[in-house]
Amino acid sequence: MSGARALAIAHRGDPYALRENTLPSLRSALRKGADVVEVDVRMTSDGVPVLLHDPTLERLWGVRKAVTSLTRDEVAEATGGGVPDLSEALAALRDGGRARVLLDLTDAEQAEPTVEAVRAAGLGPRAYYCGGLAALRRVRALDADAEIALTWKTSLRPAPRLLDELRPRWLNLRFGLVDPATVAWAREHDLLVAAWTADWERSMLRLLDLGVDAVTTNRLGALRRMIARRA
Repeated sequence: MSGARALAIAHRGDPYALRENTLPSLRSALRKGADVVEVDVRMTSDGVPVLLHDPTLERLWGVRKAVTSLTRDEVAEATGGGVPDLSEALAALRDGGRARVLLDLTDAEQAEPTVEAVRAAGLGPRAYYCGGLAALRRVRALDADAEIALTWKTSLRPAPRLLDELRPRWLNLRFGLVDPATVAWAREHDLLVAAWTADWERSMLRLLDLGVDAVTTNRLGALRRMIARRA
């Protein structure tokens, strides 16, 4: 994809307009033309994957409880049904257009139910994965063909052994780490470059000038306008 128009990745849906990682937020991002919608996965105590970034419900829902301590029904009761199952979110994305979904996993235990949900939704070609190394290793063990975006948070380069093990398609970098040398290194290793999470137009412009293949943002409209102007 290098040299083509950069993809606009909607961070947790459309969080500046609607509460993040909810079905209304995902649908809003789709309506606004996201190429990819990024979502976060957490597990309930009874093993149901749901959409939530934080380990607790406090920040978004005012409930000081860890999602892993609650059953799916208890999460629904505590949030008025606001936290969707992963299966519900995937159905909304599948039926809402052609956008892809980027699944952010923090723990290895999230990998198997997430991969199974993607398969059940028939979204295999439209789904890919980022997050913690343990989770990505488990995804690779479960699905030899899974598309992986290797999330990277340091200026050190990923070791060749790690690249051989995970076989990532993307190098998924904190946006401040993206520079010409890093982009060149990624190209030498046949990796696409993604950057997260850029909300200032100056940052978006710098990333596009560097030739990244995708940008994750909370300001989808601003990013799409900038991409369109440079197309």
